[in-house]
Amino acid sequence: MTPEQALKKYFGYDSFRPGQREIISALMSGRDALAILPTGGGKSLCYQIPAICMPGLTLVISPLISLMKDQEDGLVEMGVAARSLSSATTTEHFTETMRLARAGELDLLYVAPERLELEGFRETLASLHVTMVAVDEAHCVSQWGHDFRPSYMRIAELLEDFAERPVFAAFTATATAQVREDIIAQLRLRDPFCYISSFDRPNLHFSVLKPENKNRALLRLLEEEESSIIYCGTRKGVEEVTAMLNDCGVDAVGYHAGMADELRAKAQEDFVADRAPVIVATNAFGMGIDKSNVSFVVHYNMPKDLESYYQEAGRA
Repeated sequence: MTPEQALKKYFGYDSFRPGQREIISALMSGRDALAILPTGGGKSLCYQIPAICMPGLTLVISPLISLMKDQEDGLVEMGVAARSLSSATTTEHFTETMRLARAGELDLLYVAPERLELEGFRETLASLHVTMVAVDEAHCVSQWGHDFRPSYMRIAELLEDFAERPVFAAFTATATAQVREDIIAQLRLRDPFCYISSFDRPNLHFSVLKPENKNRALLRLLEEEESSIIYCGTRKGVEEVTAMLNDCGVDAVGYHAGMADELRAKAQEDFVADRAPVIVATNAFGMGIDKSNVSFVVHYNMPKDLESYYQEAGRA
């Protein structure tokens, strides 16, 4: 099956977006790749299409359980053989997933990077026919990036386990030159094909407001009750702004890393399902969120650097 045939059969599209075909061609020719594509630019297709077209298993390393589950569910619905393993995985699900993988009946297996640190799992992976490893949100491997995850540092060690080295692909929405160099070094990419998309997002309008009263200005922006993300710099700020919006009749939910897991998951689900049009959050929220109708993003407090600002603003 050609990439074009897979694109039409499983995803219903007639043509690729800019950059996708070049990245796919590089990977299918056996070359490592580093792709910087903006949020909404179609990063996942760049490894899903080769996974469908190539023999063997594609291992996808992703930092978010919710994102893995969303992608797994979407792919299975389209008829693609995909499974995910997370901290919520039952023994039965793990056993069945490994059976399918060993039998060559899986195209994609999604795992969190922390799973690579579990005793015995890397040995299990080494016994499988893994032809490609795709690292999503690859900026997490860099200490210069804005979402550094120490467990990402173990990914390159996978290369030592395989009898035959798989193709390695790294994807992220934003990465400075320093972060790009760090990704290539930390993941030990070999002569990678590098594709850096334009950072221009013609569908977005950027503006800076200097209101006398931030809360009143925020309420005016939310009058249309469109899907919106409000970023605050602290957990306390999230709680205060959420309470203020609720008191003023805005159906908003809060999200930060200090909340209980189930409350955080419910807030995200309510927002994604449009049960709550507004989510107030720290930068702990948003990576990998697949929501097509976010009308605007408000930074109630400025982020720590321009890269973080672009990453968060790009979720509109």
